[in-house]
Amino acid sequence: PQYPLYSATISLCGGSLVPYFLEETANWGLDINNIRQSVAQARSRGITVRAMVIINPGNPTGQCLGEASLKELLHFCFQENLALLADEVYQQNVYQDERPFISARKILMDMGPPISKEVQLVSYHTVSKGYWGECGQRGGYFEMTNIPPQTVDEIYKVASISLSPNVHGQIFLGLMVNPPQPGDISYQK
Repeated sequence: PQYPLYSATISLCGGSLVPYFLEETANWGLDINNIRQSVAQARSRGITVRAMVIINPGNPTGQCLGEASLKELLHFCFQENLALLADEVYQQNVYQDERPFISARKILMDMGPPISKEVQLVSYHTVSKGYWGECGQRGGYFEMTNIPPQTVDEIYKVASISLSPNVHGQIFLGLMVNPPQPGDISYQK
């Protein structure tokens, strides 16, 4: 399962999608050997694999990747020199305490050098999913970890040519990253 906008964007940019499959019998978890095989097959066809996308928590499966899986995945990205794109937009939509959401960035930082200093990670979040469940509300962000400054500059240029985000999305995003605190006028008692 994947977000169709990813495959469409890859196609639009002239790239090649290298799919990997989740293991249904393991609560829709990742099998690093399956991923390793997908990357090796792509490279044998002359495809330069540059990045990997994970959707955690998964949609529509609802799986949350555990600490061991995330460590294994980050180690794989380190070994293979792959950037990791962590779509974590459903992190507030977890309803099973026994399988909590764990961010890829937290695990990356916990792993320490050299992995924590070298794996390139982009983490995504949005107001459109968990907090209000309002898919029509648009506002989001991504955090870049270990991304080269010249790449950040190019991303900033691309983002700067877009029209301004909608007002509601800006308000919701502000509330998401800086929620009302006790004593604030907007704080519910």
